Amino acid sequence: MYRADGNKVRTKDAMYEIVPYIMPKRFDASNSIKVDIDLERIQEYSRKCRARGVKMSHMAILIAAYLRLVSQNPLLNRFAMNKKIYARNHFCVCFVTLKPDSDTDTVTKVYFDLDDDIFTVNNRIEEAIAKVQNGGENNSMDDFMHKLLAVPFLLRGAIGGIKLLDKYFTIPFSLVDISPFHTSLFVTNLASIRTDTIMHHLYEFGTTGVFISMGKPVKKTYLDEDGNAYEKKIMELGIMTDERIANGHYLGRCFRELDRYLKNPEILEEKPKEIKWDPDVKKEIRWRKK
Repeated sequence: MYRADGNKVRTKDAMYEIVPYIMPKRFDASNSIKVDIDLERIQEYSRKCRARGVKMSHMAILIAAYLRLVSQNPLLNRFAMNKKIYARNHFCVCFVTLKPDSDTDTVTKVYFDLDDDIFTVNNRIEEAIAKVQNGGENNSMDDFMHKLLAVPFLLRGAIGGIKLLDKYFTIPFSLVDISPFHTSLFVTNLASIRTDTIMHHLYEFGTTGVFISMGKPVKKTYLDEDGNAYEKKIMELGIMTDERIANGHYLGRCFRELDRYLKNPEILEEKPKEIKWDPDVKKEIRWRKK
């Protein structure tokens, strides 16, 4: 079936065909894992970047690492819809941005190319945040919702129609573009409000297959090879995944690889040597540039 935001996966693996029927809802298929990230290493890299005149945020490092992960592990960018599996034809990340002089926030969506290096990722994130915080602008979804709310009874019918189209047909990419629920990755940075990580649910509406929560810095005690205790500053990541897009072995390997990138962010300064495409999609996906 044609979709504006993805290509249907045609696989010989029967499990991929059956599992969406066994677990038709995203909350049925949600798996969670907590990963401890070496925060000292990330902070050290951020200091090196500042010395070079670059303000590098922790979230930018995480997103750059995940982008590199997807460039080598394309199944992470799949999504399930109406008992079918699709390979997304773009890569984007959503995150919450606080509006200036206000307790309200908005969801920001940023598009990336799979060969972007960490500096390109950081620049695009900084530009997107600055647009909200300096101009105080609503994003397109905010504007769309305000228009629906202005007309009595319109909101329920419009949302119901969009959900129906999204499930059985396709919504135009113009709606995918403004929707925070149609994204490769959703990140919430709870460290910015000094809150512990959470295991955030996956939205049933839309196509979000992975949600990562960044918790505040904490110190944990570990044992070295000789059994001696030592303390280390870490950041807990709460990761929620839709297991219909990939099996547990694949996801486990991916998050071990993510840890390697986060321990060595310098790797991300160079573009990947190659991009690996989804093996079950007949043609290479042409990633949308924004």
